[in-house]
Amino acid sequence: MQRQSRAFVEREVIPYARQFDEEEQIPRELISKMAEAGYLGLNISEVYGGSDLDWVQYGLVTEEFGRGCSSVRSLLTVHGMVAHTIARWGNQASKERWLPELAAGRAIGALGLSEPNAGSDARGIETTARQVGDEFVVNGTKRWITFGQIADVFLILTQCEGKPTAFLLEGSTPGLTVEPIHGMTGTAGSMLAQLTMEECVIPKSHVVGAVGFGFSHVINTALDFGRYSVAWGCVGIGQACLEASLRHTNDRQQFGVPLREHQLVQQMITDMATDVQAARLLCLDAGAAKDSKDPNHLMKTFMAKYQASKMANRAAGDAVQLHGAIGCHRDSPVQRYMRDAKVMEIIEGSTQIQQVTIAQFAYRELLR
Repeated sequence: MQRQSRAFVEREVIPYARQFDEEEQIPRELISKMAEAGYLGLNISEVYGGSDLDWVQYGLVTEEFGRGCSSVRSLLTVHGMVAHTIARWGNQASKERWLPELAAGRAIGALGLSEPNAGSDARGIETTARQVGDEFVVNGTKRWITFGQIADVFLILTQCEGKPTAFLLEGSTPGLTVEPIHGMTGTAGSMLAQLTMEECVIPKSHVVGAVGFGFSHVINTALDFGRYSVAWGCVGIGQACLEASLRHTNDRQQFGVPLREHQLVQQMITDMATDVQAARLLCLDAGAAKDSKDPNHLMKTFMAKYQASKMANRAAGDAVQLHGAIGCHRDSPVQRYMRDAKVMEIIEGSTQIQQVTIAQFAYRELLR
């Protein structure tokens, strides 16, 4: 499957990645091809038409998409977050309604979490829901919603009478306004949007989990999936940087010899190759822990995402340095890798949030 996904990315993604970045969108045609090839149902049970991959298999495929284009990879991530969370916490009606549609790509899922005044502090969200009979009425604003421009269903977090509560919000709901966000530094093709909800009526059956469990159970499940997927995507960025740097330093001559003959260049290549493999092994460890239901799988995922996102930034910075002036020009993909890599240290838990979480875990392990 990894070989197949690499061939798909080489054929359908890499030749057009610059176009996606500059036009700030992923064509529907590509999304349809991804759906037809089964990439939108990777983590969905075969019962609902998905591929039902295990965590390691999913990660290896995600690396290949991250190597090709982080914007396309982000579709796998956010779509998978919604599907995974519905499968874990949705009621049977929601599973039967949405999982076959998501697996087939007939519907696109997006996560509605961030707000103008709530980013890393997800508990500080201001979107509200109030119950009126067998329905809930939602008001609020969500911002930076990946693929919000085209999503058919949103998993949104609200405050329902002071209790964090998650809902499925259909894109066609009256009162929902979707505004595109343009001008992003990295992952520019991920079609971000701002959602404004004004008296949006949501059926009681669209509650995910239960009232009060929206953050501790439901959204944390989505975020764990997202961290794991982004970690693998970072490995893909690092691998792309390594491959581009190897080609350039092999072909480019300076001072009468190929760049590859210079010891300082060799040092940079060595660090890059080693860092990429180390991050990949952390991701494999996290995936194996999830597959075996290791109780420490959450922290292993935190560590994988932390290390892989830092690695991607180092690798991209070195790749641009090795390419020189051309590395700073839009003709070279390494400048896009650098812009995309910066985003990876922010999304699904910033580097600083990861540091606090991992340190607290380390102290608990030592002192328990």
